[in-house]
Amino acid sequence: MKLEVKNSEYIEDLNWRYAVKKYDASKNLEEADLEALLTSVQLSASSYGLQPYEILVIKNKELREKLKEAAWNQTQITDAAYLLVFANYAEIHKSHISDYMDNISKTRNVDREDLKGMEEMIENTTLSRSIKDQQVWASKQTYIALGNLLSAAANMKIDATPMEGFENEKFDEILGLKDKNLKSSVIATVGYRSEEDHNQFLSKVRKSKTDLFHYL
Repeated sequence: MKLEVKNSEYIEDLNWRYAVKKYDASKNLEEADLEALLTSVQLSASSYGLQPYEILVIKNKELREKLKEAAWNQTQITDAAYLLVFANYAEIHKSHISDYMDNISKTRNVDREDLKGMEEMIENTTLSRSIKDQQVWASKQTYIALGNLLSAAANMKIDATPMEGFENEKFDEILGLKDKNLKSSVIATVGYRSEEDHNQFLSKVRKSKTDLFHYL
């Protein structure tokens, strides 16, 4: 007996997406579509809701040409409509947590004093980590946001390519991230696939559900 798949259109969207290798540089992304993609990233889950990262949305062609050299000259960097650089905090400061509490207080109309317990808990579990551990933890949060971007893009029939193939330190230098207490974690390009990219015609290869999922 074959089970009916709910939200089958969403599953079809995920089957449609792939990591585009060649973009159509003549196709731009509508402003409203870009804003929808960025909203999907903004709404991503993160530990405590802290979102210990910032995202650079890069359209400037000259800047992307420089970054392309630090990304093994991959054409997606310059041919896509936009390049997104997910950059985690290099060090988490007490002010980051305080600002987050202020945001909660304002957004939910909660007395700031009522958030002291939550604030101390987050401080104790994040600020007690070494700087290296903070960076690893914060970097992991960027991948959750990246996942939201990929799913939202597929749902909107916009192409997106997640990329780890770049030199982080060179990206940080070109973008002046060190002075902003940021470190590049992962990047993604968004735009529209070229008809010449034959990867779009290949069947998606994934583990079988039997190999991937184990019911206990």
